[in-house]
Amino acid sequence: MKDEIVQAFRESADLKVRFIRQNAEILSQVVKMIVEAFKAGNKVLLFGNGGSAADAQHIAAEFVNRYQIERPPLPAIALTTDTSILTSIANDYGYIDSFAKQVKALGREGDVAIGISTSGTAANVIKAVKVAREMGLKTVAITGGEGGDLAKLTNISLIVDSPSTPRIQEVHITIGHVLCEMVDWMLFQYPA
Repeated sequence: MKDEIVQAFRESADLKVRFIRQNAEILSQVVKMIVEAFKAGNKVLLFGNGGSAADAQHIAAEFVNRYQIERPPLPAIALTTDTSILTSIANDYGYIDSFAKQVKALGREGDVAIGISTSGTAANVIKAVKVAREMGLKTVAITGGEGGDLAKLTNISLIVDSPSTPRIQEVHITIGHVLCEMVDWMLFQYPA
């Protein structure tokens, strides 16, 4: 069992290194997009299903509360947290509209919508991104595998090239942490 544990950690670490070698510039573009939105008084909307829902909530919490430094709260909303909204939309319209209707209600031109999906095929995430684009929001995909339709629809796509959902999710939360750290750094440590 020890060998299997070591192998799981090695796979996670290797995938993170491979991802950042291929995506450092793209990740920096996402950081700049979020910084510009916050500077302009806009917000970040995050959404996904399952583990990706948890990642959306985690990233939103880091922006609203704080990440590592004491600073003012930053406007971020996880569209995955209000069970009354989610269940009423799913009941009345279908689960596919669970995030799209929230984007319509809460999104404004200049906001950033971040759709998270390990496969890039989550229908409700894709529909929300389509609505966000129509409304003039900037869109980001955090996905895996080949990116699916989600990656094709967004302004910027961060694709973790792996078939393993757990390993993809481990990179996704690292992406989220780096986004928070770099946004803080740009806004409050060394503002441009």
